[in-house]
Amino acid sequence: MDAQTIILIVLTVVLIVFIASRFYKPKYLKTLSQDEFIKGYRKAQLIDVRETREYEGGHILGARNIPLSQMRQRLSEIRQDQPVYLYCQSGTRSKQAAKLLRKKRGVQDISYLKGGFRNWTGKVKKK
Repeated sequence: MDAQTIILIVLTVVLIVFIASRFYKPKYLKTLSQDEFIKGYRKAQLIDVRETREYEGGHILGARNIPLSQMRQRLSEIRQDQPVYLYCQSGTRSKQAAKLLRKKRGVQDISYLKGGFRNWTGKVKKK
């Protein structure tokens, strides 16, 4: 095999792994419909992992804003002994935040809003 073929194979594998990781949902992460989310979020730590400007544009009533970009520095703000409900715009950042919470903070009970805030039809607060 020549160098170009090897590079093409490596790039293809990297692309496949990247795409698969974006759609993979870990077993410990629960996906909740809006109705399921509404039933439980008042008993959980409700965290909006979108950036501050997105949060200020409208967020679920009672949500705390801990952007994914700040999550590593703010892990201590999240309790390990209470359920965590996450949401973002579409669900992708919630999955990344869940992985971080599980790995670095040891949080066991993590759920996220299927479809994210863009599909939310419940109560919204704007800053």
